[in-house]
Amino acid sequence: MRGFHRDGVEPLSNTLARRSLWIGVLLLVPGLCQAVASSWSASDIGPGIGNRGVQASSRPLAPRQPVQGAINQIAWRYQLASPAPAGLQVKLCSSSRCTPLEGGSGVTRGLTNVAAGDTLRFVYLVEGKGRLFPPLRVVSNGVMVNYQ
Repeated sequence: MRGFHRDGVEPLSNTLARRSLWIGVLLLVPGLCQAVASSWSASDIGPGIGNRGVQASSRPLAPRQPVQGAINQIAWRYQLASPAPAGLQVKLCSSSRCTPLEGGSGVTRGLTNVAAGDTLRFVYLVEGKGRLFPPLRVVSNGVMVNYQ
């Protein structure tokens, strides 16, 4: 018999090799069962706002190619031409819901389970009434969408 000694006992080296192979296979199986994570990113210039109490939306941000799956996390960033005015509120919105954003960059799970191919928009509002001086100018806004 091949791989066995004359007394019919399998050498220890073969036994260890076989166990190592099975352990490796078992460790891979859970990874094969999980969905593959992917991402897409988009950025564009943002809107301007000259008056308090007026809401302005960015251009739509969407993947360049069709994607399948659901959003699990979004890294976002926006940059203003001047310091943020008091009362600035920023939201990131899909076609079905919005999530508030704090500061100029971060990560949110507020749009979890939204379709990964959905169009996103930043929505800006400065609370109050009257002219805004200097006017709010969004230099850029962008997202990196992680989905499965």
